[in-house]
Amino acid sequence: MLKYTIKRLLALIPVLIGVSILVFLILHLTPGDPALIMLGPKATKPALEALRHQLGLDLPLYKQYFQWIANILKGDWGRSIQLKREVLPLVLTRFKATAILTVFAAFVAVTFGLLAGIVSATKQYSLWDRLLMFLALVGFCLPVFWLGLVLQVFFGLKLGWLPVSGMSPPGQAGLGSVFKFLILPGFSLAVGTMAEIARMTRSSMLEVIRQDYIRTARAKGLTERVVTYSHALRNALIPVVTVVGMQIGFLLSGAVLVEIIFAWPGIGSLMVNGILARDFPLVQGTILFVATIYVFVNLVVDLIYALLDPRISYN
Repeated sequence: MLKYTIKRLLALIPVLIGVSILVFLILHLTPGDPALIMLGPKATKPALEALRHQLGLDLPLYKQYFQWIANILKGDWGRSIQLKREVLPLVLTRFKATAILTVFAAFVAVTFGLLAGIVSATKQYSLWDRLLMFLALVGFCLPVFWLGLVLQVFFGLKLGWLPVSGMSPPGQAGLGSVFKFLILPGFSLAVGTMAEIARMTRSSMLEVIRQDYIRTARAKGLTERVVTYSHALRNALIPVVTVVGMQIGFLLSGAVLVEIIFAWPGIGSLMVNGILARDFPLVQGTILFVATIYVFVNLVVDLIYALLDPRISYN
């Protein structure tokens, strides 16, 4: 396991290099002049040239890239053009809010998705099975931004049960005060992933419960609960874990829309504001940070396989 982990960590290096090149090229080839955006249309040519030189935008593209990577490796992720602050501390601070939102959405999606999938599989073709799979299909098709707006209008404006924006009441902090603000954006973000997990769990469970070792477990006199949760579920979780790992990327990307709709002060809204302002250092640092998180999540998913199924060996 240790040897495999080291190999995977080394394999992450070219992946991250490729991501950094794509991020750098996409931003720099996008039409628009950051210096002109910063100084405004009335800026003089000498002022524009001076700012471009200060930002290093007058260098060849490859030199700008290598300079950026060298600074990244030294821990200098640049300084936000718009906010006049260091990028790395800013990204880390805002990522805390995104992490809270993403972890809550993942918890809701995995918990309810697994339960729905297990019930559907153990009660195949029943009313529960048809109802849950219909709801999963609907949830899978609902756009995140549309669902968020509907929840805002219904639970926030009409019923007045939950706040519709922000992360916590003014002047208050702590998870207790955050939780009420977390429910609507968390469920908006979780529904699509919940539906995907429910469908995959049902499919995987139906395949597993038909295996010989499940019939053997029942023949030994084990209760249906023990057979379902101790024998069938553990073996059915491997493809589900794959889906969960892939859905982390969906949750992080979906968080961008949710954070804007609910005014959640996370990394998604920070990235969008940076893109609109053509803030190269901020956008590059934000996307690279999120991509790194996603790559490491995939590594963790691979390692979890061995814990769920002893037959898998990485030696």
